[in-house]
Amino acid sequence: MSLLEVRDLKIYYRTPMGPVKAVDGVSFDVREGEVFGIAGESGSGKTTFGKLILRLLTPTSGKILFEGEDITGFGKKRLKTDYYRKVQAVFQDPFASFNPLHEVDRAFDLVFSSFLPEVGAEEREEMINEALRNVGLNPAEVRGKYPHQLSGGQLQRILIARALLVKPKLLIADEAVLMLDASTRIDVLNLLGDFRDRYGTSVLFVTHDLALGYYISDSTIIMYRGTTVEMGDTERVFHNPLHPYTQMLLESVPDINVKWEFKGIEPEKEEGAVYSIQGCRYAPRCPKARDVCFKVRPKLVEVERNHWVACHLYGGE
Repeated sequence: MSLLEVRDLKIYYRTPMGPVKAVDGVSFDVREGEVFGIAGESGSGKTTFGKLILRLLTPTSGKILFEGEDITGFGKKRLKTDYYRKVQAVFQDPFASFNPLHEVDRAFDLVFSSFLPEVGAEEREEMINEALRNVGLNPAEVRGKYPHQLSGGQLQRILIARALLVKPKLLIADEAVLMLDASTRIDVLNLLGDFRDRYGTSVLFVTHDLALGYYISDSTIIMYRGTTVEMGDTERVFHNPLHPYTQMLLESVPDINVKWEFKGIEPEKEEGAVYSIQGCRYAPRCPKARDVCFKVRPKLVEVERNHWVACHLYGGE
């Protein structure tokens, strides 16, 4: 059953260089209890997408259906009292999420004042301590501390504990492990997977790191300049990449046994130019591009079960 349904979502910005189509007609479903990865390089629209689903940005057009209801029409009161109790987020920089002048305990204040005002002081303390233990932290070691006294991994775990305190149905993790060291990244990913298994929480995992996306995601969408180029079961997308952009991304993952040598294609230097292309936005960089690729935008076609690609090489006219 789909928890989140995104339908033809678009958001356009006006810039001195012309309109930027940050998200341009993207559609997908996130099932209950699923980890759904959104992957792509910088500028692909990943973070913008997360902000749209959180209603931090207003879409130009399209629908965002959560539990079958279009949340694009929700007012501030409805968002606060209903939607944000079910949808929480963790962002990439844990240090920016804390006020350096206050103890980290204050991070839980907004959760209780907004979503759990009826909880008494004693029960509140028990809930906070339990949430911290659930993310692998000892309450006695982190409570009462200031942000600078804790590591980035500890701060990110506190933010995850805060987000999961209300047991949301959807957690948006936007580059949530970007600023953590390698070993801590895996711990946090395992933590997200554990909460999915324990509470059925769906996770929208936004990342530019394909290895991390592959590690945790059940389904994956590959985005390029605001458009979907490939989507489907993670195993199929990663083991049988169809779109030239997906193939390039996977070939760019470093091999520690091979000395680095640039083999890619330089991205276009005029940022606004790519958005004026009527066809596939990857065409200027694609070694397999044909005339039709510049003129007609390819449609998503299902090439194999639960594996879609938007490319004229596969009949995406």
